[in-house]
Amino acid sequence: MPATETTPGRIPASALGDWYRSAARDLPWRRTAFHNDFGAWGVLVSEFMLQQTPVARVIPLLDAWLARWPTPTALAAASGADVVQQWANLGYPRRALWLHRAAQEIVRLHDGRVPSDVDALLALTGIGDYTARAVSVFAYGERHPVVDTNTRRVLARAVEGRAHPSAASRRDLVLMESLLPADDREAAVFNAAAMELGATICTARAPRCESCPLAASCAWLADGRPDTPDTRRRQAGYEGSDRQARGAVLRILREADAAVSLERMLPDWPDPLQRDRAIDSLIADGLAEAEDGLLRLPR
Repeated sequence: MPATETTPGRIPASALGDWYRSAARDLPWRRTAFHNDFGAWGVLVSEFMLQQTPVARVIPLLDAWLARWPTPTALAAASGADVVQQWANLGYPRRALWLHRAAQEIVRLHDGRVPSDVDALLALTGIGDYTARAVSVFAYGERHPVVDTNTRRVLARAVEGRAHPSAASRRDLVLMESLLPADDREAAVFNAAAMELGATICTARAPRCESCPLAASCAWLADGRPDTPDTRRRQAGYEGSDRQARGAVLRILREADAAVSLERMLPDWPDPLQRDRAIDSLIADGLAEAEDGLLRLPR
């Protein structure tokens, strides 16, 4: 019997697209491919900020960032210290320096305009498969598969009948490519809709299958929602981690009016060796500079 859109393991593009148009959250970076008033630079900045950071924390900091540096040229002229300072509490602050370098490369190689070509985007600092395709699709309307964590979960459940996705791999892009509608605009909607579905309905811990537009075609639901194993590696907890120590050092540097003596840097931290590792790693990553016993943000 030929497959239909409601056959388990298929994703009905029309049902998913209709749901997205009526239910999607109004987010700033979505006001571009469909509304043309946010811009490729805004999309690129938002994608850097959204990596491993919740939407609610990103939006106010994104607005402030774009108000201060509305173009790649504006950011390229900023100092490293200003960039790290503005990044505030978004976490993974290396992303701020990568974005700064990417802006400088955009100015030098692309006359200050964010490129639309995936390979050109991949050549910029800090940009991988997901971000390059997201900018190309959502800012310029080109047709490529865009796969993030939420999309992988939707594909695992709706298409493959598994409760959890596997670790990210290029096979995700191949699978998503096979599902995209032929029309460029509808392909962009499909990409955005799959991410939105994973973020709001097909969530990791409490999926709302009764509200899902894919319920009639979902392989996982058709099989009774089996609790298949999650084989992905777990990230270490934040409390007591080196990441927490790095964050504490950076917070002191951001709040200081001048360079801080290394002797005054977290003197009561419970693990002095961990504190020293944090300082050394920040210097190695270019997020801090040490000179004459003082530590400061990069100039």
